[in-house]
Amino acid sequence: MHIVFCASEVFPFAKTGGLADVCGSLPLALERLGHEVSIFMPYYKQVASQNFPMEQVKPDILRTTIGKNIKVYFLIHDTYYMRDGIYSDSRGDYGDNLDRYQYFCQRALDTFRDFENPVDIFHCHDWQTALIPVYLKHWYKCDTFYTQTKALLTIHNIAYQGVFPKQLYGKLHLGSELFHPNLLEFYGSINLLKAGIICANEITTVSPQYAKEIQTKDFGNNLDNVLRHHRQKIMGVLNGLDYEVWDPAKDKYLDHPFSPENYKEGKAATKLALQQRLNLPQRSDVPLLGVVSRLSHQKGFDLILQALPEIMGMDIQLVIQGLGQQDLINRLNAESGRYRNKFAVAIEFAEDLAHQVYAGSDIFLMPSLFEPCGLSQMIALKYGTIPLVSYTGGLVDTVTHYNKEIGAGNGFLFERNNKASFVWNLRQAVDLFHQKEHFEKLIGNAFSSEFPWDNSAKKYVEIYQCLLSVSPAV
Repeated sequence: MHIVFCASEVFPFAKTGGLADVCGSLPLALERLGHEVSIFMPYYKQVASQNFPMEQVKPDILRTTIGKNIKVYFLIHDTYYMRDGIYSDSRGDYGDNLDRYQYFCQRALDTFRDFENPVDIFHCHDWQTALIPVYLKHWYKCDTFYTQTKALLTIHNIAYQGVFPKQLYGKLHLGSELFHPNLLEFYGSINLLKAGIICANEITTVSPQYAKEIQTKDFGNNLDNVLRHHRQKIMGVLNGLDYEVWDPAKDKYLDHPFSPENYKEGKAATKLALQQRLNLPQRSDVPLLGVVSRLSHQKGFDLILQALPEIMGMDIQLVIQGLGQQDLINRLNAESGRYRNKFAVAIEFAEDLAHQVYAGSDIFLMPSLFEPCGLSQMIALKYGTIPLVSYTGGLVDTVTHYNKEIGAGNGFLFERNNKASFVWNLRQAVDLFHQKEHFEKLIGNAFSSEFPWDNSAKKYVEIYQCLLSVSPAV
């Protein structure tokens, strides 16, 4: 089976978020299961600056490999892709993003059509690649090379849909008859993700809970009706975590690595080092609450700020690391100044500090308003740090509420965007920290919670095989 991943970002070549992690890790897991995988992405300035070994296979296509033999193809177009940012700059989204990703989708199909190896599945990711299912259905429906090819579209975050003014429709090179409410038209505009949902053979999201949520008015971002109409082809597959990168036993960023079998000394030493680094009193007797996140309203920082008087009234310390929206940065900096012996903010993204926060914290906070999958709670669990998360998306699929009576569960869940529920559950977690027998049991449960990419890859293989068993539509 030949699967082609088409994505706007792939780790380690170019990254702005979790999309890149998925598209860098899942192909490796599929290859380990014996499948042929190729990757197609733009040749950004960020890629060029890293000097990966490349060979030129077409005038506008470069190629390298990852894993054993995963071919990664890069589309060259200096005007479109040789920029400091991937999607935007300091002034906002690039004004020609429709041109940039229309061209990308078009060249993806043209490029693989020129190769002899047939494509079984185009696995497309988010709105930037959503035209590929549309073009397969309408441009290439009579092309014998793609007769058996299926398109799967993964929605990583439905908040981003690729919506553009209808005046730009001609740039898509599609007939005017396709601009209607049952395909590309969306409240008088173009919506690329909507069209991809309609034309793809299968839709996946990055967690089972998120697959359900986006079909509701609260989470569907005005596409809930479309998604409910196509619900039979929607499935949630939980993302995995790269345990080659995230493993406290061999973490190069930790001065005191530790394992689940022997964690107490290493985790305690990392906590003291983190407190020292961020100018907090070095105390082992208080729970250290950690946050590593993009500083955005979506991530629930308004809730943290609303609850801060109650949080600071507890005998705890709080550490927040991240970059993001300036209004939140200003508010967090002001509050950390008020509570300087209990609250530290690091407005940066230093990889070593992030690893230290995951490893040195006792409790990890994720009060997200929505979270399609989330990796931070998985990382926290791997490092024996207890997640306290809102009841949404992939957080529900990875964190189970601790039951003290039977010793089951790996964290705490609270009602989304509910200050009272957040504070009450935080108090429960803080109280449990001082009940060493129970907290050690909870830490053991956390260490036992693993989400390897191989599990996700096996589910995707089942989806691919199911798609290929269905005859092409007439």
